[in-house]
Order: sequence, then C-alpha cells, then structure tokens
Amino acid sequence: MIPDLRFYLRLLSRRFPAMAFLIVLASCVGLVMALRLPTTYSTSATLLVESAQIPDEMIRSTINVEAAEQLEVIQRRLMTRANLIQVARDNNVFPNQRRMNPDDVVSEMRRKTKVRRASGRNRATVMTISFEGRSPQVVAAVVSQYVTIVLAANSDFREERTAGTLDFFEQEVAALSASLDEQSAKIVAFKNENVDALPENLEFRMGRRATLQDRISRIRRDIEAIEAQKLNIQRVYENTGTLTDSRRVKLSPEAARLKRLQGELRVALSVYSETNPKVKILRNQIETLTAQMRAAGEAIAEEGGSPLDAVLEEMDGEIAELELQIEEAKAELEELADGIARTPANRILLEAMERERRSLQGLYGGAAQRLSQARLGERVEVSARGERITVLEPATVPNTPSGPNRAAIMSSGVAAGMGLAGGLFVLLELLNLSIRRPTDITKVLGITPLATLPRFESQADRRRRRTLQLLTLAAVIVAVPTSLWLVDTYYMPLDVLFEKVRERLF
Repeated sequence: MIPDLRFYLRLLSRRFPAMAFLIVLASCVGLVMALRLPTTYSTSATLLVESAQIPDEMIRSTINVEAAEQLEVIQRRLMTRANLIQVARDNNVFPNQRRMNPDDVVSEMRRKTKVRRASGRNRATVMTISFEGRSPQVVAAVVSQYVTIVLAANSDFREERTAGTLDFFEQEVAALSASLDEQSAKIVAFKNENVDALPENLEFRMGRRATLQDRISRIRRDIEAIEAQKLNIQRVYENTGTLTDSRRVKLSPEAARLKRLQGELRVALSVYSETNPKVKILRNQIETLTAQMRAAGEAIAEEGGSPLDAVLEEMDGEIAELELQIEEAKAELEELADGIARTPANRILLEAMERERRSLQGLYGGAAQRLSQARLGERVEVSARGERITVLEPATVPNTPSGPNRAAIMSSGVAAGMGLAGGLFVLLELLNLSIRRPTDITKVLGITPLATLPRFESQADRRRRRTLQLLTLAAVIVAVPTSLWLVDTYYMPLDVLFEKVRERLF
C-alpha cells in the first residue's frame, strides 16, 4: 500500500502542471463570473382567493370552477407570449431589447418570472408572483403589472363565464317561448279547423243530435196530422159542400213565399245564432221580397176560385215547409254524425299536442328559473360580492440585491477546477498501459520477478526536473489569467462569451 501511495504521489508531482492549468482556469473563470455577473434584484406579490360574500345556499354562483383550477387558467393567460412581450416593452426590462428576437424576450421573461400556487383542504388558496432583474424599480414595476394583468384576467374570466351562462339561458328561454307559442298556435288552428269535432263539445253535439231527432219525429207527426186534416176537410166538403176549416184565404205566390221564408227564419234562429250565414241570407231574402211587394202595392187578399182548393193549397204549402225542415234537420244530423265520428281521433291528436305544450311549458319554466338565477349570479359578480382575487401583499421596490452569490460562484469555480484536475489524473492513469511497477509485470506478463532495479536519478536531474515543473506551473499561473484578460479586452467580454456558450450548450 505504501509503495503504491508513493508511486501516485510521484505521478501527481509530474502531472501537477497540467492539473494546475485546469484548476487555475476554472478558478479564474469562477472569479470572473463572480465579479462580472450583474447584481440582480427580486420582488414578489402575493394574491389571495377570497370566498364569496354571499353563501351558495342563498344565491348559487353560476361559476362552478375550483379556485386552484381558476388560478391555473389565469397563470396560463398571464404567461402568454403577447403579455410577456408587452410587459417587457412597457418596462424596458432588457437594455438591448430592441435588438433582441421576440422569442428570446419571451424565453428570458419566462425564465426570470416565477409563479407559485398554494392550496389545499382547509387552507387558503394563494398565488405568489416574483420577478428577477437588474433594476429594483423595474422588477417592482413588472410584478405590479403582472398583478394588474392577473386581476383583469380574473375579472374577464368571471365575466365571460357569467355572461356566457346568462346569454345561453336567454337564448334557451327565447327559443322555448317561440316553440311554446308555435305549439299554442297549432292547437288553436287545429281547433278552428275541427270546430265541429272537438272533444269538449261532444256532449253538446250529442244533445243536439237527440234534439234534432225528436224534432224530426214531431214534424213527421205534424205532417201526418195535416194530411189527416186534409182528408177530413175533403170528405166533409164532398158530403156537405162547406168547409169546417177556417183557412179560406189563398195567398199570392209572393205572400206564400214570404210566409215560408219567415218560417224558415224562425227555424234557423232556433238552431243558429244571428251571425250565422244562413240566418243572414234568409233575412236578406225576406227584406228583398218585402220591398218588392211594397213597391208593387200588392197586398194579401182573398182571390176567387174554389175555397177547398185554396185551403188544400195552403195545407200543402205547410207540408212542404215541414218536409223542408226535415231535410235541413237531416243535413245537420249528418254533420253532427260526421263530427261525432271524428271526435275520438281529434281527441288523440289534441291530447298529443297538449302534452307537447305541457312539456314545453315545463322546460320553459325550468329555463326561466335558471335564467333568473343566472341574472342574480351576474349581479353578484358585477357587485364584486362573489369569489374574487385580492392583493394580499403588493410588490415593493427591493433595497438589497437577491443575487448573485459571488462566494458560491467562486467556490464552484475552484471545486470545478479540482474536479477537472482529478478527472484528468484518473483519465491519464486509465489510458497509460505501460509497465511501471513490479506489480505491473505480474499483471501483464503473469510472472513474478526475483528483483527489480529502480530508476536512478542524479541530484542534477532532480533539480532540473523540479525547476522545469516550477517554471511550467508559474507559466500556467501567469498565462491563464493573461489569456483571459486578452480575450476579455480585445475579443469579447467574458461574461458575454460565457452567456453565449451557455445558450449554445443549453
């Protein structure tokens, strides 16, 4: 073990100049970085998500989004390309910003911006926004603008959700109202088209049919009575030559027609209303005939001829009038029978349309209720009484720099140099496969030597070797800083050079 240690110490002394080069180079780089890196400042603002001032049990909010999800959406809106470029331009974050590529501006803004969110069960939901830059006033202005964007984004987010919900239910209520009106119009049109076969009038039509049937029976009995009276009058007249009936006046054709029309009008008025077209036609005919008779000065008078013929003619007119009434009653009965036959089918169709209207009314009522809730929710949001984001701690202008840690950078440079030197020593040892020790003979050749002769070095050779090592070490110590100074002075500042190398590598 001791011989190996001495061997490696000798190797260390021989390779120390090369290792020293790496140590000095890394240390100088660390020193330059520690001295050249600009002072940075950092500030932050804390935002708090406050719960709604009005409980959900009283007015339910139309925005059903968790606070953590809402903050994530707002964060993504904050870190958009347009916002970052606008913030950098408004606050002149970078000295050479006009010459920078927009992609580089966005990348640097995202690298310097830190957004942290904290939430949990039975914990407040908090968002912290921080920014790091070279000017304390700039970082404070950037974070303040970030906070403004977040508050505006939160307001826009809630207004968009509320307005979207309200607009949806307004459209839904309008559409359902139009559908309900259309369905009601269909029902009214159906009832107007089938006014003679509606279910609600079925009882009236059934009663009317029974009335008409009774009326036909009475008229037929009246006809039979008149015919029997005719036979009786004829028989009496043939036997006695006189009339026992009082009907001895024969009316003119115009008067008979007027009397018949007046009878038809009375019958029609017992069935229809004054506004019925048939009643109006009969009245017009009566008025026209009366005017003609008045103009001609014709009056009803008894004419010559056989009294029996006049009476029989009058009775035949009455029979004809009664038969006409029977025909009209039969026609109405046919209409009633048709309406009654169509009533069951109309009942089914009408009930289907009524069910559709009730369904639409239920949907309309629900949509109207939700619209009312949406309007209340909008009022809550407009009055800022719902869930909202408030500034718990605003951004302040920092008084002390936040970085860089120059001592840590210098220590990192020295540690990196020593690591590189150690790595170089190990690499050279692994690559060197020559025989340098007795143990190498045994490992390589597989034999055990009886004795080995060490390499003899005179005092002059030893002094020469040590002098050369010292000179090399001194050259390294002088050359490395000098080279770095020349590069920094005549080619490119080292901090800019290191930044470009970092961008190329990472």
